Amino acid sequence: MQWIKHIILSACLTLGVLSVQAAEAPATTGTEVKAVNINTATAEQLSQLDGIGKAKAEAIILYRKQHGQFKSLDDITQVKGIGQVILDKNRALLALE
Repeated sequence: MQWIKHIILSACLTLGVLSVQAAEAPATTGTEVKAVNINTATAEQLSQLDGIGKAKAEAIILYRKQHGQFKSLDDITQVKGIGQVILDKNRALLALE
């Protein structure tokens, strides 16, 4: 009888771990997430990034027009309203092509 309790407990723990992993996994739509080139992206593309809305996206484009292309990803922190936290949240999705 004790072995039945162990089997049931093991099954419950396994299901619990699987459900936690599923909850933490990012949602996918079947399409690969493309990097956003901060030197050519539109305001719509930029606003899809975490912490960047329409106003910040437009500020990035304005900065790009006034100062030229970004030479490194870190340069985006020169845009008013874009700090290190926003950069770090989006670094894996940003590109300089």
